[in-house]
Amino acid sequence: MSNRSANSIERSADRGPGFASRTLAGFIFASRWLQAPLYLGLIVAQAVYVVLFFVELWHLIDKAILSGHISETDVMLGVLALIDIVMIANLLIMVIIGGYETFVSKIRVEGHHDEPDWLSHVNANLLKVKLAISIISISSIHLLKTFIEVGRMENDIVRTSDGNVLYSYNGVFWEVMIHLAFIVSALALAWIDKMSKQHAPDHAAPLPRATSRPGCGTPQSLRLPPVTS
Repeated sequence: MSNRSANSIERSADRGPGFASRTLAGFIFASRWLQAPLYLGLIVAQAVYVVLFFVELWHLIDKAILSGHISETDVMLGVLALIDIVMIANLLIMVIIGGYETFVSKIRVEGHHDEPDWLSHVNANLLKVKLAISIISISSIHLLKTFIEVGRMENDIVRTSDGNVLYSYNGVFWEVMIHLAFIVSALALAWIDKMSKQHAPDHAAPLPRATSRPGCGTPQSLRLPPVTS
C-alpha cells in the first residue's frame, strides 16, 4: 500500500505544468514586447536631439563667423551646449540598446565590428551605474556653464541683457548640492553592484578526483566496499 502511494506521488511530481499554466506564462513572458514601442519613441526623441544639435551649431556659426559679434565666453557656452546635447544622445543610446537587450530581447550582434564593449556583459545593475555616470557627466556640463556665468555675478545675482534674473546665489548653491547628490547616488549604485558580485553564490564544488594506488587498476575512490553476509 505504501509503495503504491509512493509511486503515485512520484508520477504526480514528474508532471509538467498544465495547458492553462503554460498559456498564462507564455502570455506574461510575451508582455515584455509592450516595452518595444517605448524604445522606438526614444529613437524619435534622439532624432529630435540631432536636429537640435545642428540648430545650435548653426547659431554658433552665425554668431561667430557670419555676424562676427561673439566673445570667447559665448563660444565656450555654445560649445558646452553642443556637448550637452551629445551627452544626452549618448544616454539615450545606452538606454535604448541596453534596456532592449536586458528587458525585451537579444539584439544578437556578436562578432559585429561595431559591437559596443559594454553590450557583451550588460545587465540591470551595470546599466544603472552607467546611466548614473552619464547623468553626472550631463550635470557637470550644466554646472560648468553655471560657473562661467557666475563670473559676472553682482550682489549675488546674474542678470540677462533684458534685466531678468539668470542665476542667484541660492540657485547656484542648490545646483551644486544636486550635483553632489548625483555623485553619491552613483557611488551607492557602484557599491551595491560590487557587493552583489562578491556575495554571488559560488558554483557547485567539483567532484573529488579519483586516486589509485600503485599496482591497482581500480581507483580507490571508485572501489566498492566488501560485501558481508
